[in-house]
Amino acid sequence: MGLKVYHAMAVAVVPLHLLWNLWIICGAMLTRRRRTLRWLHIVSLVYSLLIEALPWPPCPLTLLEAWLEARAGVTPYHGSFLVHYLEAIVYPDIPVSWLIAGAGVVCAFNLGVYAFRYYHPAEGGWR
Repeated sequence: MGLKVYHAMAVAVVPLHLLWNLWIICGAMLTRRRRTLRWLHIVSLVYSLLIEALPWPPCPLTLLEAWLEARAGVTPYHGSFLVHYLEAIVYPDIPVSWLIAGAGVVCAFNLGVYAFRYYHPAEGGWR
């Protein structure tokens, strides 16, 4: 494959990352009364917390994007998608630890929504 194809594929991974982040942030709103989606979102939240907080396992989408960029002849970035793009575009002067903490807060908030729904089923719609 040509360099342009690898570059196009690397660029195509970015919207997948954005969709993943939207799923993590907003997924609790989509899962009410949908048991399968609810559990998928809870597992996604826990997985996201692990890949942000621990050095291993790395995010598979970040690995794929870096591999495709390297094949395209572009120097891939190092670190997580969240840190790379949010730091560079939205929050250029915020420490990396704050971005990771913010991601943790978002995940914890979503898990709190599920806990509330579980313990208050009439109000939150767990069942």
